[in-house]
Amino acid sequence: MLKANRVEPGSSQKNRSLKERNPCVLCTCNRQCYITLITGCYTCEWQVKQEKMSRPGPCCCSWRERLFYPFVIISFFLSVILLFVWIETSNEYFGFDWVVFLGTGYWFFWSIVLLSLFGILAAYSSLLVVLAFLLVWEGYELYLHWCHKIVILIVIMICSFFLWILCKFWRDRWLTAGLSLQVFAPYIHLSSITVMVILSWPVAFYLIHLEEEARVRRYKMAHNDRERTKRCNIITKLRALQVAIGLPFFFILLCLYVVPLGIHSPCIQEEGKLGPKPDFFGHRGAPMLGPENTMMAFEKAVEQGAYGLESDVHLSYDLVPFLMHDSDLRRTTNIREVMPNASFTHSSLFTWSFLSTLNAGKWFVQSRFKPFFKMKRLSKADREKAENQTIPRLTDLLELAQKEQKFVIFDLNGPTRKHPLRNTYVRHVVSVILASKIEQHLIFWLSSFDRQYVRNAAPGFQQVGRLSSIERLTKENISIINVDYKRLFYSGLRDYKAANITINLYIVNEPWLYSLAWCSRIHSVTTDNIQILRQINHPYFFMTPGYYMFMWLFMDSVSAVLIVTIFYFHWWREWKKEMFDNASIYTDPKSISLQKREQGSQGSSNVSTKAPFRVMESPWTLAALYPALTKNTKKHPGTRHFLVVPKKKASEPEQAKKTIKPLMPQKDAVRQLASTEKSFEPTWDATRKATFQTALPSPKMNKPTISSLEILESETEPENTSSSEPSQESSLMFSTTSSIFSSGLLSKKN
Repeated sequence: MLKANRVEPGSSQKNRSLKERNPCVLCTCNRQCYITLITGCYTCEWQVKQEKMSRPGPCCCSWRERLFYPFVIISFFLSVILLFVWIETSNEYFGFDWVVFLGTGYWFFWSIVLLSLFGILAAYSSLLVVLAFLLVWEGYELYLHWCHKIVILIVIMICSFFLWILCKFWRDRWLTAGLSLQVFAPYIHLSSITVMVILSWPVAFYLIHLEEEARVRRYKMAHNDRERTKRCNIITKLRALQVAIGLPFFFILLCLYVVPLGIHSPCIQEEGKLGPKPDFFGHRGAPMLGPENTMMAFEKAVEQGAYGLESDVHLSYDLVPFLMHDSDLRRTTNIREVMPNASFTHSSLFTWSFLSTLNAGKWFVQSRFKPFFKMKRLSKADREKAENQTIPRLTDLLELAQKEQKFVIFDLNGPTRKHPLRNTYVRHVVSVILASKIEQHLIFWLSSFDRQYVRNAAPGFQQVGRLSSIERLTKENISIINVDYKRLFYSGLRDYKAANITINLYIVNEPWLYSLAWCSRIHSVTTDNIQILRQINHPYFFMTPGYYMFMWLFMDSVSAVLIVTIFYFHWWREWKKEMFDNASIYTDPKSISLQKREQGSQGSSNVSTKAPFRVMESPWTLAALYPALTKNTKKHPGTRHFLVVPKKKASEPEQAKKTIKPLMPQKDAVRQLASTEKSFEPTWDATRKATFQTALPSPKMNKPTISSLEILESETEPENTSSSEPSQESSLMFSTTSSIFSSGLLSKKN
């Protein structure tokens, strides 16, 4: 018992050491798990079946799978395009959530929900494409489970629906995607070249593999005239598949090599031509640091170094201008708690005595109504201050601007039809501004309604226009325009900058978008994210033309060298594999042992089974030496076919004789054989060589020849495995050939 107890841990240690010495066992296990994983994920069948291996040929799946696989590719492209557009339009997430709130009355980060949905759709379709590629790489047939097919169709419908929504109602979002391409185009170009280098590995593998397959089929076609038409069609399909894989790859690669010639990015310019950093207008103050359109938000914007303050103005029913963006009070006040039935009432129909009692800050500190997803957590002091905010008047904002010497720009919203100042609200607001004693040059007047009266009543106001023609702006004496940032897509507003018109863009929240405005020499931007943008000291993604040209030429050169090397490596590996397969036929242990047994059994009959020197050549060269041999041969079912002598039954002696007769060598072949006889009988002289040459072609065969065939047929053993069949039958053929010539030799000596 003690001895057994001592042996058990030792044996486990031994097994452990064997596993450490033989990592191939672990590699095989890991590979099997890997195959099971990718097959199970793609086909929902978690047992790998050998019959599922793809047959060699130009296709790796059935016609049904070929018919459905384009839908997988379509879902992949649609989901990726939709995800890209939605990511690049993150600057508009607040506007999208606000529009949904107006329709549903419930505030939530719907934009983040859609972002997650689009990401899941893109990841799912991409995973199926990758799994299909891995299965084809491993040589398995593609069989997509019906559940995956249903989900793919659903993905296509969802992506098509949302793309239609974007094209129908939010066409400007495509302009945002175009602006992002202007910024990221140089980096996308360099990254795409890297991706093409990575893709060149499987592309080169398949192109070289298909070329080898076509070469083998051309060789087989030369030895089987009956299947010539069928094999020609297969070779044509192989060539078409090569073109379908290689032509798009090299076309895209060529386009990437020359695409910098057509790239125009404002971020590619000389360092000295870069304009000054754009100024900031706090959009409704600093809405990420305090409740929008409250004095806390405007004070935070001033602390962050805002150039000006932007707001929205409404008139109360008792003629008091106050700051509010929405037409009702649901989102930014506690009107639902105070007066639920009046939640949807227009804000201009309330008196200031009622509006001043509403709380305008509690909603901001509640996580459910948090306006921005990227907002930082408020400190305890800021939280208490935000909870006590109320709706401010326009005069409160003007006092702060006068004190801090900040510019003020605002949208003036007209009252409803029942309002007493329906047609004269502009004149009333101008009078309130003039009464506040603020310096007139600090006012950026944006409203175009009754502009001539404003010019006469307050000539010091800076008139700000919208995006109109330069001729109209010059006629109205307007030197400042307030433009949506998407209009940068059209030539970067180059004509307006050439006309010395000051440009303010709204609303710019993303750093890449602010960098684009900086590189485009924009004067100022209106932003919600002032605390982040003010920290940018140099535009992101900025690049000088010389540096980009260097990176362009360097990446093109390196990628071309790598791709050529990859193609050469695959060609070299395929060539080495072919040479190894050919050499392994003659070094197979089973073939060698079979030859030794044949030599021992045929020693009594004095028949040599040693193969001549030329059997070390490629098997298909026998067809050139013995054309008649190919008529009675069969092919080994494999990727590379070799000619072997077919077996003959013992009950057919007549056919055995007929089989012997075509094996008579021709004169040229005999002359070639005579040159190699020195290796077998070095003591022969020239007379014996001549005698051998004249005696060998005789049509009569003596008994040793027939007996040698009988011995060989009797000693032939059935093959146990398909792998040993080629080497055994080849050795039989060579031993038969040697017996014929040895028999002729003995007859001549006798």
